Amino acid sequence: MPILLFISLFTLLDFVLLFTIGSQIGLLTTLLLVLGTGFIGLHLIRKEGVSTFARARQRMQMGEIPSQELLTGAALIFGGALLLAPGFLSDALGIACLIPNARQLLMKALTWAGLKTATAKQHTYQSGSSGWEQNTQRDYSNTQNGPIEGEFISGDDTPRRR
Repeated sequence: MPILLFISLFTLLDFVLLFTIGSQIGLLTTLLLVLGTGFIGLHLIRKEGVSTFARARQRMQMGEIPSQELLTGAALIFGGALLLAPGFLSDALGIACLIPNARQLLMKALTWAGLKTATAKQHTYQSGSSGWEQNTQRDYSNTQNGPIEGEFISGDDTPRRR
């Protein structure tokens, strides 16, 4: 729900800013700016999507995890998508995603916000004879060492008699 509220307020503020600046600079200039940033965003999405996929594939073939390439590519594609959206606020955020230093600052801020949210959430479950007597916190970390034993049934195999 908070993310939906944030997106709604961002969109509303973006359109208010677009109409306010558009009334000052004129309709034709506003349309040219919106269309120009839209074409730049479309070109950027196409170019960076292909090149990011190629870099990630190259790193995977070398046996490495392409995390940095994927994050950078995602930020560039997100910036291109913001440039596609009509509005000056989304264009400013899209341009910030294109500038390397600003992109790193945005990634640090998102990482900090994600870590803060992740540490604030706690998983709880209820136990007891009826399931409602007490709240107990559970640790979901992997405490088992070694292989996990079990059986499986494949849907492709025909059943065998013993």
